[in-house]
Amino acid sequence: GVGLIMLAMVLNQVGLPLEGIALIMGVDRLLDMIRTAVNITGDCAVTVIVAKSEGALDESKFADPAAGKKEEEVQLSHA
Repeated sequence: GVGLIMLAMVLNQVGLPLEGIALIMGVDRLLDMIRTAVNITGDCAVTVIVAKSEGALDESKFADPAAGKKEEEVQLSHA
């Protein structure tokens, strides 16, 4: 992605060989997935904290195990 392009420019500016990017490209996809998971988890946590501090958190919906499921899925799981 764009991060690798920026890395190439930084490596070039500090005088390091650009061949090092090949090593990073091998693990960058895994690292990107981990960064995304951490980012989403943090966004969700902060959203809940802010909603609770503002009194806008509906705790019954938050604790509902069927929240976020389609109505058909909920009916099938109770059948």
